[in-house]
Amino acid sequence: MIAAGLAVLAAATVSMTAAVAETATTPEQDRVALQRLYAGMLPGVKPDDFVTGSVALDPALRTQWEDIMQFPPFTFAVDHGKDLFQQPLADGKHYADCFDNGGVGIRQTYPRFDEKTGQVVTLESAINACRVEHGDKPLAPYRGDLAAISAYMASTSEGKRFDVKVPDDPRALAAYEDGKRVFYARRGQLNFSCASCHVQLAGKHLRLQVVSPALGMVSQFPIYRSTWGEMGTLDRRFSECFEQVRAMPLPAQSEEYRNLEYFLTYMSNGLPVAGPGAQP
Repeated sequence: MIAAGLAVLAAATVSMTAAVAETATTPEQDRVALQRLYAGMLPGVKPDDFVTGSVALDPALRTQWEDIMQFPPFTFAVDHGKDLFQQPLADGKHYADCFDNGGVGIRQTYPRFDEKTGQVVTLESAINACRVEHGDKPLAPYRGDLAAISAYMASTSEGKRFDVKVPDDPRALAAYEDGKRVFYARRGQLNFSCASCHVQLAGKHLRLQVVSPALGMVSQFPIYRSTWGEMGTLDRRFSECFEQVRAMPLPAQSEEYRNLEYFLTYMSNGLPVAGPGAQP
């Protein structure tokens, strides 16, 4: 019964989402169309407030969030990530040697398209690539040290505005379009897409939760979620969402997950980095 009710609610707004997904032909047209859509759907939310997710839509949730942020639960992870970031790698090099500007203040430029490999590179995949290049094993995905290092790097970009590029390269556009496809494709036993919840149902109650909009969604990651009791990366959240619609999650940092992050972050271009973040 719950699934049937959700399907009816989603169908009521499916044409609105289709207009965004099908009429725009370039990444920038997509971004403008989606941001205008949310401005019409949620006129009381200021553009920069979208980075707080469902907190911007529910006064009670905002009160909980403000209480949490008096003593941010991600502080220890950021401090730990900074310590790890400064430790030498196996060959004596440091993470700073792998990134522009020594890895400081660059979160807003990720994901990036790597012209050499023809692949999208997320911040977490770049961290592990750095480790492998300098003789260390990659860190385990989703949480732990990888999330901590990413959280520290994100903290050095707080307030900087996302500026992700889709270069004039057909492979980059193909990666972006694949991420867009993943976002709008229905999957799982519930036959939901990412857009079913985060566009069509944004701002509405789904069971006991207020559904967050896709716009600004990436900004707080890595994030501390009370349901996790720890920090987690964006692809951890992707996998959790897949499971919630009863679909098989993809491997961590799979090409589709990286492309999905590429699409979502481009949609949030112009919004500020607010990570690491916390959600009640």
